[in-house]
Amino acid sequence: MIPAQFEYVAPSTVDEAVAALAAAGEDAKVLGGGQSLLPVLRMRMADPSTIVDVGRIPEMRGVREDGDTLVVGAMTTHHEVQRDPLIRQHAELITLATRTVADPQVRHRGTFGGSLAHADPAGDLPAPALALDAEMVIAGPSGRRTVPASEFFVDYFTTALEPTDLLVEVRMPKWTGWNAHYEKFNRVAQAWSIVGVAAAVRVSGGAIAEARIALTNMGATPIRAMGVEQALVGQQATADAVRAAARHATEGTSATGDSSADADYREHLAEVLTGRAVLAAAGG
Repeated sequence: MIPAQFEYVAPSTVDEAVAALAAAGEDAKVLGGGQSLLPVLRMRMADPSTIVDVGRIPEMRGVREDGDTLVVGAMTTHHEVQRDPLIRQHAELITLATRTVADPQVRHRGTFGGSLAHADPAGDLPAPALALDAEMVIAGPSGRRTVPASEFFVDYFTTALEPTDLLVEVRMPKWTGWNAHYEKFNRVAQAWSIVGVAAAVRVSGGAIAEARIALTNMGATPIRAMGVEQALVGQQATADAVRAAARHATEGTSATGDSSADADYREHLAEVLTGRAVLAAAGG
């Protein structure tokens, strides 16, 4: 199907992009890598009056250090994130989760910020962002503000972004020395997670000193598995100890049923995949 007509704007700076969004109002859409927006346009599930293409804004690309913080431009592609040595060293969980996103073609076009802003419950990057205390830097008509991942994801396909806002970059602490793993269960024919688990652990003397666990597609937004984290601290990284902690995985979740899985099956998957992810991260 052919998309409906729209105005096309290609700003070269963040300020120009924000001005274009403000001028168009609620009927505008931001075009990043296009991997989420273009299919929606072609099916006419969205009918924006204006498309603001932010692909030509240099400030929104690349990975850099800012002291003890990693900064990832929102327009950095999945392929670039996956291969970046700073992310591999200081935020391994992001590297591992990004490898599971869709296929090579999508990873070369799709963007880190676009995936987060799309806020698909089955998307693989929101849970790692939540687990690693990422913060979203948002530009709007009133200036810039920073929103933590715990407040950024609001509901199904809904974030703290207003129609005139632009996600510029993602900032996260360095998790140097932490081991990580991303475990997901999906249909072979598609990459969307039926359930996914993002796990990062710090092991000391054979015991788990700290743990950060977040779940994909166990609710409208990514969910921190606090019960699992608390149960893991101080435990030896053995299969029995990890499986016991993983029994807390469904606490605070709100799994739903659909054509891929019913709620009970998702809860079972969350427990099993949490155990696998933690064991893999801990080297067990």
